[in-house]
Amino acid sequence: MSSPRYVVCLKYGTKYDSKYVNNLYNMVKRHMTLNFNFICFTENPVGIDPEIQIKPLPITTGVEGWWYKPFFFNPDLGITGTVLFLDLDLVIFENIDKLFEFNPGEFCIIRDFNRIRIPNYDKFNSSVFRLETGQHRHVYDEFIKDPKGHSKRHWGDQDWMRYQIKRDYTYWPDEWIQSYKWEMRGKPKMVLDRKQGGRNFDRPGDPKILPDTSIAVFHGDPNPHKCLDAWVAEHWK
Repeated sequence: MSSPRYVVCLKYGTKYDSKYVNNLYNMVKRHMTLNFNFICFTENPVGIDPEIQIKPLPITTGVEGWWYKPFFFNPDLGITGTVLFLDLDLVIFENIDKLFEFNPGEFCIIRDFNRIRIPNYDKFNSSVFRLETGQHRHVYDEFIKDPKGHSKRHWGDQDWMRYQIKRDYTYWPDEWIQSYKWEMRGKPKMVLDRKQGGRNFDRPGDPKILPDTSIAVFHGDPNPHKCLDAWVAEHWK
């Protein structure tokens, strides 16, 4: 009998509002046929769809934003089974059953998108990762000893994960999860977005979609709600 499947996300602070959680849940429902439990870990559940299970973040001094991701390696997370973590700034547009079926029992994560310019690039991107409850628990155990210090010494949570996980990991096939900006849109020209803030594409366009791609990752600017492309508006809902 297979272990329970959990799709989890993290919402902390004001960078992403409840619409991002609700849209992520809707996209997972549309594009997964396996049974799953969807949980949002957050300190502020206001506006989140009542169908979504909420678990409170363990508010910890010196921990903000993405630095809560090491908490998903805590064996006392409060859930037991196979855990698929998804960032909020994703667009899911094809079936993702394979993210649970691929290499069962192994820790799986994205090979960082610098792979487009550096052959055999061997760093993590933590937008999508899967683990069994308590797997690689040292990622959490070591982090919680000095969260403020570790977050200062490492650029981001994915660098901390890579520092801690030297073996027993598998990369998702690169085609499955793509950088929207760098791979699907081919590094388009970016300009200052004076209306919405940040940077945006200089003009709308259409993504190049490989046959096996299911998820587009929006790292950096623009976020999905600001993106000019009609394709994003069609799928991010």
